[in-house]
Amino acid sequence: MTEQPRELLNALYSAALDAVAGRPAVRRALERSPMDSPTALLAIGKAAAAMTEGALDVLGGDVTEGLVVTKHDHLSAACRDNPRLHCLEASHPVPDASSLRAGRAVLDFLQRLPDEQPLLVLYSGGASSLMDVLPEGFVEDDLAEMNRWLLSQPLDIAQINRVRVAVSVIKGGRLAAHLRGRPCRVMLISDVPGDNPAVIGSGPLAPPSNPGEMPSGLPSGIRAMMAVAPPPPEPELFRNITLEVIANNRMAREAAAATARERGVAVQVHDGLVQGETPAAAEMISRSMLDGPVGVQVWGGETTVRLPPSPGRGGRAQALALQAALRLEGSGPAWLLCAGTDGTDGPGSDAGALVDHETCRRGRAGGLDPVECLRRADAGTFLEASGDLLQTGPTGTNVMDVFMAYRPGASSDQASGS
Repeated sequence: MTEQPRELLNALYSAALDAVAGRPAVRRALERSPMDSPTALLAIGKAAAAMTEGALDVLGGDVTEGLVVTKHDHLSAACRDNPRLHCLEASHPVPDASSLRAGRAVLDFLQRLPDEQPLLVLYSGGASSLMDVLPEGFVEDDLAEMNRWLLSQPLDIAQINRVRVAVSVIKGGRLAAHLRGRPCRVMLISDVPGDNPAVIGSGPLAPPSNPGEMPSGLPSGIRAMMAVAPPPPEPELFRNITLEVIANNRMAREAAAATARERGVAVQVHDGLVQGETPAAAEMISRSMLDGPVGVQVWGGETTVRLPPSPGRGGRAQALALQAALRLEGSGPAWLLCAGTDGTDGPGSDAGALVDHETCRRGRAGGLDPVECLRRADAGTFLEASGDLLQTGPTGTNVMDVFMAYRPGASSDQASGS
């Protein structure tokens, strides 16, 4: 291998993002199965703008009008400047008044459409925060407080969405009641384990699945909203809705592995998703790096972090990277990239981090203690000092996180199977 380890891992990360990017994913899906007639368009999520561009690449003027709802600073000029599109930016990861305005805008958009007008819906992760409609009598402060509580708990996305669905007027398939029976094709970029459309973005247009148990300790405000939320939708509301997942984490992992093989590097792709609390995931990944095969190893998934009352900088990927770096210290050369596929890792503009066996030494030289930074949920501050942060900007996709490790060895210049 002639590439430097950091160059290699950055190339694998880029390949993973390219494989699941919203614009080409929608374009490929529409080319495989074209729309039969002009359509209205509704796009919601972190990848909404990129997915919309993919639809316009194929459909052009057959998109009669559209509504695009995405995260602040994720809206492209191509969408903003298109006179047929109305574009809104809303809050993520904690909803606010803009999220409620977006939810009402979606209902108004559907109400205005003629009953016979077909609809193309483009949906990606983040949508659950970006739009919502609460039961009568509840306001922005109730929504924000609920989501602050959810994000402070060690809950996975399925558990978080379970609560969000239970209090919403439009999540959990309830938005289907506002389609009035019109034909609706839904394309989804999955950011959840199992790629269940009922879980992606809290599934506003998917038949609800078994809700399961609610997290323990629900605050009284959440229980009050649950008591007056609409009942689950009837099955017949979904008879004219088709759902297809067009990008997921597996595709990202496979693309990274293929790129490693093209560069002549041995690679192992781990099939099971990395889940659970971040410290345990960091222990598993670092142990696999030290005891497993040399070359590249690739994982995907999404972990959870217990946040203190006033967390510092960084998200779950940065926390995992720093915890792994502590375990790699003194082990010999080893590199690990941990990053969100959406280009953001928690609040802030960092996508994640690319650490190595000397990360902790570099950060300590800047006067910081990695253990203390982790205790304060401030991994990003340490990783800035060590020079290991990754920044990509919005990527136009969102398929959970990826973790890519490299350890050199005699056999690492020969490609192997997964």
